[in-house]
Amino acid sequence: MTARQANVLTAVGLAGLLATVAFTAPRWAALLRSPATSVETDEAAAEETPRPAPEEGSAGRRISVRLYFEAPDRDGLLPEEREIAFSPDLAGQLRTVVEELAKGSTTGLLATLPPGTRVLEVFVQARGVAHVDLSAEAGAGLPGGSRAELFTVYSIVNTIVTNFPSVSRVRILVDDRPLTSLGGHVDLSRPLPPDMTLVALPAPSAEASPPVSEGARP
Repeated sequence: MTARQANVLTAVGLAGLLATVAFTAPRWAALLRSPATSVETDEAAAEETPRPAPEEGSAGRRISVRLYFEAPDRDGLLPEEREIAFSPDLAGQLRTVVEELAKGSTTGLLATLPPGTRVLEVFVQARGVAHVDLSAEAGAGLPGGSRAELFTVYSIVNTIVTNFPSVSRVRILVDDRPLTSLGGHVDLSRPLPPDMTLVALPAPSAEASPPVSEGARP
């Protein structure tokens, strides 16, 4: 083979090689990009995959709470035991309790919150202060008189504080606004501690015999 023929064959080989590289270049580029693309896809999929929910060990758990309503036969508040769903979130648990209070009594006690009252929001701040935001019905539907207003306010405060030791005071708001009072009698400009003096004394037993005075004859 002459030198010229060798040069021609070399040129043909180089041309073929260039053509092959040019033809397969997109495929090589795809293969080179595929690992990065796979990682990005996996990361995106991981972000889109919902995280596993926390263990629901408290699912279906219920707790007993004491709600305070007005006594029908004497002056004051009386407790009513009720079971409610448990919530690990304190604010959520307080909201459930006040919502149960707004539903009224199931044992014949008198409601302390006006009909239609809704719980708009409940949150807890530092130092054990709970804020309870009620709908406008809490003030607009309130019966007149200072005693009725006391029972409305302290049915909420006493119910929350006696059931949840981490809460020491309660601030009541209406329609997202702080008020000085619901009806002009009870100061709501500050968080209130409970007032257990408003809890009614037990009714005297009908079976109890009256005391017999000295010297009385049977």
